[in-house]
Amino acid sequence: MGREFVDIFDGWADSYDASVSGKDPEYRDVFEGYESILNEVTKRVSGTIIEFGTGTGNLTAKLLEAGNSVIGIEPNSKMLEVTAERFPSIKLMDGDLLEFDVQNKNIDAIVSTYVFHHLTDEEKGIALRKYASLLPINGKIVFADTVFLTEEAKQAQILKEKGRGFLNVAEDLEREYYTTIPVLKELFTEAGFQVVFVKLNDYVWLMDATKK
Repeated sequence: MGREFVDIFDGWADSYDASVSGKDPEYRDVFEGYESILNEVTKRVSGTIIEFGTGTGNLTAKLLEAGNSVIGIEPNSKMLEVTAERFPSIKLMDGDLLEFDVQNKNIDAIVSTYVFHHLTDEEKGIALRKYASLLPINGKIVFADTVFLTEEAKQAQILKEKGRGFLNVAEDLEREYYTTIPVLKELFTEAGFQVVFVKLNDYVWLMDATKK
């Protein structure tokens, strides 16, 4: 359910914003155009929104600035504390991509950035079906995450990062459940969504899905 990676973020809560701003050369390509990525997610949704993996609250801030109501769900206690301190007036809760309780609220959209890869492909399918049950017709899922065109492209990227000496990035790609666009397209379709993919940098693709 993605919880196996929660502890990794204990040491990243204080340095995450430095990483996303490009100060960590290993992760510079992963977070290239970070502000634009957040903006792309934000402009495609409106209303009452579930945000998975609030982290330090960067996407949360943009969603709130756009006039949305945000329900933040975060499994890492340190990250949750950071977001709660920044936004004491919004509803935040411990939870993950599969286990969460929104208490029968009317949800218009579900968003996340750099989060969905914490689930296996099987779990992704389960999660998408659960989200479909929460959303109305034309409700939206908008995720931005590291995705690959093919498994071969993923393996080539791992070799590239090892060749550059970026072993932390390579280890991350091997450890977590990064998947491919064909797999994701099938999962979204099976869950009742029409999905469009937009490439945002060498790593990140936007998944813009509408419930049909």
